[in-house]
Amino acid sequence: MINWTESVHHDGSPLYVEVAEQRLGATATLRLRAALDAPLTAVYLRSCPDGEQTIVPMEPAGADSVCRWWRIELPLRMLSTGYRFLLRTLHSGNLWYNAAGLVPHYPTDTNDFKLLADYHAPAWLEGAVFYQIFPDRFADGDPTNNVRDGQYVYMGKSVVARQWGEMPRREHSSGEFFGGDLQGITQRLDYLADLGVNAIYLNPIFTAPSNHKYDVADYATIDPHLGGEAALVALREALTARGMRLILDIVPNHCGATHPWFVAAQADPAAPTAEFFTFRRHPDEYESWLGVDTLPKLDYRSERLRELMYAGENAIMRHWLRPPYAIDGWRIDVANMLGRQGPLNLGHKIGRGIRRAIKAEQPEAYLLGEHFFDGTPHLQGQELDASMNYQGFTFPVWRWLAGFELASVQDRPWADVLPMSTEDMVAQWQAFRAAIPWQIVTQQFNLLGSHDTARLRSLLGGDLRLVRIAVALLLTYPGVPCIYYGDELGLEGLVDPDCRRCMEWDPTTWNHELRAFFQQLIRLRRTSLALRRGGFQVLYAGGHTVAYQREVAEERLIIVARRADDGLKSLPVRHAGVPDGAFAYDLLGETETRVEAGSLPLTGLPAVGVMVWSIT
Repeated sequence: MINWTESVHHDGSPLYVEVAEQRLGATATLRLRAALDAPLTAVYLRSCPDGEQTIVPMEPAGADSVCRWWRIELPLRMLSTGYRFLLRTLHSGNLWYNAAGLVPHYPTDTNDFKLLADYHAPAWLEGAVFYQIFPDRFADGDPTNNVRDGQYVYMGKSVVARQWGEMPRREHSSGEFFGGDLQGITQRLDYLADLGVNAIYLNPIFTAPSNHKYDVADYATIDPHLGGEAALVALREALTARGMRLILDIVPNHCGATHPWFVAAQADPAAPTAEFFTFRRHPDEYESWLGVDTLPKLDYRSERLRELMYAGENAIMRHWLRPPYAIDGWRIDVANMLGRQGPLNLGHKIGRGIRRAIKAEQPEAYLLGEHFFDGTPHLQGQELDASMNYQGFTFPVWRWLAGFELASVQDRPWADVLPMSTEDMVAQWQAFRAAIPWQIVTQQFNLLGSHDTARLRSLLGGDLRLVRIAVALLLTYPGVPCIYYGDELGLEGLVDPDCRRCMEWDPTTWNHELRAFFQQLIRLRRTSLALRRGGFQVLYAGGHTVAYQREVAEERLIIVARRADDGLKSLPVRHAGVPDGAFAYDLLGETETRVEAGSLPLTGLPAVGVMVWSIT
């Protein structure tokens, strides 16, 4: 039995927030929905303009057979306007409702709904489906530029040239190369277009001695073994011809020990670039990324470094946004560490500076930050457009489906390998959505794995039923989905370097059924208004089943995912505003049914599986 409180709903989507243009001085119309029989005597809007609380009654705005609405207008007088709702009930006193849910006590402002004014969101993200590529392992388009066996020494060892398709070997570390390059990516764009993706995220391609290239030796050149600048221009032109986007990976937190900045600083403590680094004892004791001496940390107390990296007219991060490269954004490596060093915490200052510079150069650029932990302080509209949403999406999905946690393969004593309850997965999702404005929620970079994690199929124990559930969640959850290369084929691999295996180009080895499922969900994601811009309401979280609604005025979808048979036969949906008699059609399995007595019969739902119901 669903409590009436589950019917109370508001989010930042068009059904609930209507504003012609989210700019300072504009007025937003807010709407709140609750069940027709909810014992509410009045609903108020609480906001806090200029720090002073204001509570204003909302007006009734109509009702239908299952729900009623309230509305109010809210002036956008600040760059970030927080608000929540006060609900007067018939028998239970007052309740507060914010992005974290209903509470009977006075909450902090932290989880208030937030509207950003004068915030420019890249419009193209709404329909974007990303594909992440580790360049050395995707496709070898030009064997003449491959790293040769023993061509140079990296970390005290000669580099190794490997044959395509061989298994990466840990003993070679980052000094083994398989020959993938930008030309190979360009040659395979028809494959990506057929899959349905329309945006590519590349791991670093700047000149560097390693295969991963996070040890940058030159931010101003593309590594010749990946094809050089000419290959990037050719890739950009080919992507543009197909209407596809491109973001690159940059490492502003540290550079490589072979970078001329560091070489000069190490040779002479009075060198102009010495202020870019922090030497504890010159020349060999210095701050580095997690103590790795090949990755000296950059010190952003240096204004000259800021000018070179992002702030100056010809700064590195501006340069690649311009033609002929014209990239569509940046993924900032270890954004959680940028500008932070002991008592020095310039993270927010540097984040704001990077945003100003990038948006001045290209307002439609996507500014994405890597963050394995809580990146929400950087997602308030003044810094990042999004973070890699590991904690807000990826990790709870892993733990719900497989009891898998990264710490378990890193031999961490605190690893929790028990499956997460459905209620706890949903709670973690909500906690990370509630902490940021809805505009940012819809831009969050959602993924099921990356070059830094085990591959999806492997961490799910090879169970393709669970893989399909994960894929469906990825492509129906609010945010921007990203697929790690090869996951659509069933590529396997545990942690680095195993997760960086070569892409398999022999179609006889592919899991064609899995790839077709990816195509189906990608197509749905890109064509559905509800998935591209709709609201989000959890309808059920219990046992082994989770269900949620995505809705706009033109379309309503209900996603039901079950990791194991828990006996659930029907799904309550009246609290979602769905009337009896509504027609339901499963877009994945072609099952048809109708809503009866406030519930959706789960006809056709397998013991382990997922359904996407279109409700009309």
